[in-house]
Amino acid sequence: MKRWHYPFLAFLIIGTIVILSQSKPAKPEFRKAQGLVFGTSYNITYFYNADLQPDIEQTLTLVDNALSMFNPESTISQVNNSEVMIVGDQLFLKVFRRAMEISDLTNGAFDITVAPAVNAWGFGFKHAQNISQTTIDSLLEITGYTKIHEVNGIIEKDDPRIMLDCSAIAKGFGTDMVADMLRSKGINDFMVEIGGEIVVSGHNPKGKLWNIGISKPVDDSLSVNNELQTVIPVTDIAMATSGNYRNFYVKDGRKYAHTIDPHTCTPVSHSLLSVTVFAQDCATADALATSMMVMGLDSAQALCSRHPEIEAYFIFEGAEGEMETTSTSGSLFQ
Repeated sequence: MKRWHYPFLAFLIIGTIVILSQSKPAKPEFRKAQGLVFGTSYNITYFYNADLQPDIEQTLTLVDNALSMFNPESTISQVNNSEVMIVGDQLFLKVFRRAMEISDLTNGAFDITVAPAVNAWGFGFKHAQNISQTTIDSLLEITGYTKIHEVNGIIEKDDPRIMLDCSAIAKGFGTDMVADMLRSKGINDFMVEIGGEIVVSGHNPKGKLWNIGISKPVDDSLSVNNELQTVIPVTDIAMATSGNYRNFYVKDGRKYAHTIDPHTCTPVSHSLLSVTVFAQDCATADALATSMMVMGLDSAQALCSRHPEIEAYFIFEGAEGEMETTSTSGSLFQ
């Protein structure tokens, strides 16, 4: 071999090593994705060898296009503007059908037709009205999940003024969608959190169960209080919390909270301050947490007794005004 061949050969070897090193797959590690969606924030941790932020955003966009009342082009906005509509959006139909099932399960405590009442009390996309009994009577005429019907993708309202609000199930469903996307890539260790609705799988970066905190329900309309009531180690489960300690306002010395009882079209007022529901999917946990806040403590506990697959942690106001807690008797709280 000629002497000048040696530098050339060395150059080829070095170039090959560089190319191979660049094409080598990245090492799996815990990665984070954060952003804003559905008027809130999301925080996702997952163990993988690539950045999945674009996939996460694409998944959440699908949910937004189906269920966002603030998106005039969304499927739910089109349904709200129609008396009869043929819906081809399978994501919307899946959520709509699940919402109807949970309405049946909770005797109407969960009801996505509550949108006009939510707006009237100032918790939707309109300012609060001066509510009179006449206003409430008018709202009751167009509220009730049995007044809207779906057969083979055709949705029909008994009254064209009926409007749907899926905000009490959409965040949970979006959380499920992202979790399913991660699973489809073979990811087993992750936590998906969207606005407090959570799905966890496998183990955290320390190789242990995921420690999930439940906030202490202290009135905090600015969301600056981070005090926790308790921390629960969990895995392979979904959870959602509902409470009236953040989204509320005070008028003439009275507190008005965002949880609206569909049976009365008025904000609830009872001793239950917060409920965290654990279920196999987050859409169910999300909807049931809202339902239980409508029901109040006794009825919520009765529902859990009839359905032992549902576990819940309750924070409520005791007889002397003190904060108390109780939970279902499942393995999570042993």
